[in-house]
Amino acid sequence: MDLLHNFPLWASITAIFFAQIVKVPIQFIASRDFVPGLAFSTGGMPSSHSAAVTALATGVGLEHGFDSSVFAVACVFTIIVMFDSTGVRRQTGEQAIMLNILLKDFQRFVDEAKEWGNKEEFQKRKELKELLGHQPIEVFFGGLTGILLSILLHTLI
Repeated sequence: MDLLHNFPLWASITAIFFAQIVKVPIQFIASRDFVPGLAFSTGGMPSSHSAAVTALATGVGLEHGFDSSVFAVACVFTIIVMFDSTGVRRQTGEQAIMLNILLKDFQRFVDEAKEWGNKEEFQKRKELKELLGHQPIEVFFGGLTGILLSILLHTLI
């Protein structure tokens, strides 16, 4: 049952759930749109990926020391994940936006040319998911969330 006493693991999991849940009220405050599905989606403020890996690295540092090799591994892992969130995954989301625009333009052309507006609903295409990556500010606040939450949990436990 050592798994139940693995502080870095539980700090990281807690950070994921906290970051996912807090996306809903943040979105509501920012836009007055209540979208509970945000708690189960990628992207958005704060980044749950960043919260998870920073909570993990902070938890490892608190448990094993900030000068340990395992903390160094956790830090490098954290940097890679956070870089990926703003880099590759963000670019993929932007490409999805452009593809969706192209698909809509193509669809409009076909509708006008052949009157495809009468097709059945099942024949219509679903849009590609555009919210894959994070803005740098979302990654920053996700990371800050993970660090602060991990320190708070370590203090309480």
